[in-house]
Order: sequence, then C-alpha cells, then structure tokens
Amino acid sequence: MSAPVHGAVRLALESLPDEIVVTDPDIVVAYARDQSRFTDNGVPLAVLMPRTTDEVALCMRLAHECGVAVVPRGAGSGLSGAANASSGAVVLSLHRMTAIKEIDVVNRIAVVEPGVVTGDLRSRAAESGLFYPPDPGSVDFSTIGGNVSTNAGGMCCVKYGVTGDFVLGLEVVLADGRVMRTGRRTVKGVAGYDLTSLMVGSEGTLGVITEITVKLLPAPRQAQTLVASFPSLAGAGSAVGDISSSGSTPSMLEILDRTTVQAVNALSKMGIGDDVDALLLVQSDDVDALEVLSKIESICTDNGATDVAVSSDPTEAAMLLEARRLALPALEQLGDWLLDDVAVPCSAITDLIASVESIAAEYGLTIGVFGHAGDGNLHPTVIYDENDPSSRTAALAAFNAITERALELGGTITGEHGVGRLKSSWLEVELDDVAIAAQRAVKVALDPAGILNPCAVLAGGSGTRR
Repeated sequence: MSAPVHGAVRLALESLPDEIVVTDPDIVVAYARDQSRFTDNGVPLAVLMPRTTDEVALCMRLAHECGVAVVPRGAGSGLSGAANASSGAVVLSLHRMTAIKEIDVVNRIAVVEPGVVTGDLRSRAAESGLFYPPDPGSVDFSTIGGNVSTNAGGMCCVKYGVTGDFVLGLEVVLADGRVMRTGRRTVKGVAGYDLTSLMVGSEGTLGVITEITVKLLPAPRQAQTLVASFPSLAGAGSAVGDISSSGSTPSMLEILDRTTVQAVNALSKMGIGDDVDALLLVQSDDVDALEVLSKIESICTDNGATDVAVSSDPTEAAMLLEARRLALPALEQLGDWLLDDVAVPCSAITDLIASVESIAAEYGLTIGVFGHAGDGNLHPTVIYDENDPSSRTAALAAFNAITERALELGGTITGEHGVGRLKSSWLEVELDDVAIAAQRAVKVALDPAGILNPCAVLAGGSGTRR
C-alpha cells in the first residue's frame, strides 16, 4: 500500500491537476521499482504522471517546497535500480510524454519527448530515409528519456557509439522547478560548459529531462551478416581482439557463450549445434561490407572457428539478431538471474571471459556471458535460486568478483546500464576521492536539497558490494 499523505505534501498533491496524480495503492506499487535484482525500494506516496514540461516544472516546484524526494521514471526497464522508489518519495513517470515533435530531414535531427519508445524513433527516422543508431536490447520498450539518463548503448555501439553521442540538446527541469535548455541544433557549438553531456547518464539525479534533440544519420546500406561458431570461448575472445586490431570496424560485433547459446537454442529452436562453445555475430554496413567480412572470416578461422557463414539475406540477418536479443530472456528460463554490466578494454576481453569461467566454477554457479564484444561491454548473467539463501549469497559474491575483475583489467563497473542503486557502493572504488568530491559538488549545485533520486548513484553503500 502507498504511505499515508499528510500536511503540506497532501496540500501540494491536491493543488496538482487531478489527472496527473495517482494514489491508488494497486497502481502505485507497480511503479515502486524497475527490473533490477538485489536492489532496495520503498513504496512511494504517489505517482505523478505529467503530460507537459509545465506540469513537470509544477511537480518539481511543489516537491522542492515540501522537501519531498522525487524519483524520475521512464519505462521502468532499467536494470540498476535507478528508478526504484524510496519510502516517502513520489515517482515522476514520464510515460505520457510521447510526442515526436520534429523530424528535420535537412539538418538531420529529431526533437522528441522522453516517453518516446526508442524503436518508434528509429522507425520514424527510417521513414524519412534517416537512421537513429542507438539500439539497446530493450529497443522495443525502453524510452529515449531512460536511454539518455543512463547513456544506453546497444549492438551498434562498436561503430556508431552510444546514446550520448547523438544527443545535441536537452530541455531539463531542475530540482526547484526552473526549466533549462542545454546544447544546440547546430553541428558545432562550444558556448559555455557542456551541460548536455553532464545531464546524459545522470540517472535522474540532476534534473528531469523533458525534451531531447538528437542527431540522425543517413540510412545505412543493407548490412551483410557473419556468424562464426567456436569450440572454445577463448578462441572467440582472441578473434575479437584480432578483429579490433585489424583496422576493420564492423557495425556490430556481438558474442554469446555456450550457456547463452544453448539457452537461446532451447527457447528459439534455431538448431544451433551442441558443440558450439561461443558464437560471434558480426555485421558490416560499409560499401565494402563483403570485403570487411571476408577479412573477419579469415580471422575467425585462424582462431579456431569451426563454422563461419556469411549472408546478405535480410530475413536471415533478422533471425540472427533476434537470437542475440533473446539472450537475457533465454537465460531467465534457467532460474533467477543477476545481470552484470561491465566494460573492459577490447584487449582484455579474453581475460575477462576466462575470469568469469573461473568465478562460475569457484562459486558453483551457472553464468551466461553475452554482450557487445566490439566495445568490450559484456553482460555476465549469474543464474541462482532466490529461495536458497546460500545460492543468493553465492550469486552476490560472484557478481562482485566479476565487477572487481573488470576494474583490475582497466575497465569500468558499468558500460551502459548505469550505477543506480545496484552499484552505488562500487562508484567510490572506481573513482578517486577528488573525482567523487567534484561529483558531489555538482549534485549540490543543481540539487542543493538533495530531493532528486537521492538513493541512486552517489548515495554510497547501498549497492551490492557488501
């Protein structure tokens, strides 16, 4: 049930338009958390569902006056706990702000509201012969606002980059209700500090994003696809390293380990052989795509690939991409799961994969590995039994061991899912004391009362490292 609302907070909620305030306990509880595991949450006082920037500003102004914490929320598809509510807070859901305001073909930009589903923007851009590259695994249901808030990546990152590489400007409501515009619509622009980049990846802790201007690219050529099967995970990892140093830049370079491949095969009935220990999925949309893939085919063969196939058939390519997108849903069929998100230099991928295998053996757990091999961002997924305390403890220990190993290899605790609550205690391990102090100073400057998502990112000590 939602907590009782008293005094100034009740009056503040009553002063908002009735249509945007939800206090029904059955609805409120559905907005209490995202899809993360091992993260805490409380039940919010209410869920606010504004439809315009003005309504967002009004919500924030009243929350600021009452000293009520606000947790911004997109589709709730996050995996780090950044959208988890706190007791006594209100959730500010932006799912009603779904307008694609503009597709400017001449200047190759789009202006959208935060509740626009990423896949819908990609489709609208394609109708105009343009391309919005970021494609997280949740592309069909995650929203642009959430993608910006976590600087989400996806399968095209190896060539095109992450969400932040396409954000030109933002409209942001600050903690006290003031509205700020950042960035520009021009190709170039260096006036003042880069507040746009500051907001990207801030996970709702510095402001509420209400409008996003993104750059678009010309539609790419039809991609050519290569799939390579390896009898060993180490061979696949070595192939990734050789591809990265070969001078070739595929538009996609994904990896699935044996556990993930078998899980996907069981779910999709694609007929992948039981002798496959790792699968590389590669695409190129360059003019010389076949030449690029021919070079990559040789690299894979030299690293022990037993089967390499190249196809230009769009239907077959779509089927292979669907297999990759099924990685997490397929692993979910094996039991309860805890998804990690770490990134290492591409030269360290083989070492990370080998470490994950050792960690799985040490803790007696199944750990499926998949991810964006082209940019070193992998998602080891720990399978465990939530109802078994010893299994839960082992899962947490394995998760922390993987995260620690990524740092030892010169990597980062999160490549695209964000810090949220899940890894807030790890942030002070990755960053030095001066960097943490600077980040806290930024937080205080923009949110002096600390009401915006106070338990996420810089909260410290509330994550998995315990």
